[in-house]
Amino acid sequence: MTKNTIKMEALLLVSTAFVAGCGKKEVDTLPPAAEGTDYGQTPTADPNANGAGQITPGSQEDFLQQLGQYGDRILFETDRFNIDAEDQATLQRQAQWLAQYPNTRITVEGHADERGTRDYNLALGERRANSAKNFLVSIGVDASRIQTVSYGKERPSALGSDEQAWAQNRRAVTVTVR
Repeated sequence: MTKNTIKMEALLLVSTAFVAGCGKKEVDTLPPAAEGTDYGQTPTADPNANGAGQITPGSQEDFLQQLGQYGDRILFETDRFNIDAEDQATLQRQAQWLAQYPNTRITVEGHADERGTRDYNLALGERRANSAKNFLVSIGVDASRIQTVSYGKERPSALGSDEQAWAQNRRAVTVTVR
């Protein structure tokens, strides 16, 4: 082997090792939940209840128990913020639950997938949250009980860079506020 061949092989080996060590960093933790919400919290017991671990009526845990694991969210197509028939059914169930607890306020969080700029995704998340809010108001929920916030792509539900993860991240999530 010549000196040039050895140098080229060594350079190739070092550059391969360097590139292999520069893979995409995986996100381990997500930003904290918005203040005043139960989102992402573990169920808490009602201090006035007789048994430990009972769910407090009107809480986020009660909301999820009554509506199902994913009854707190509606999903959107890419770059869309329209409410389809399936979303309407979910929001109608949310409105029925809210009618049982007239003092419970909610925040509708708008989210986007990781594609697109931060500003674009924040604006899209806002449109998604407002679409859900407007539908809830149109079926009788008092607008003063509903706040909206957009997280854009900052708080993904599913980590990953594929269509399955993106589909789960294009959403509006309803969260109870205490």
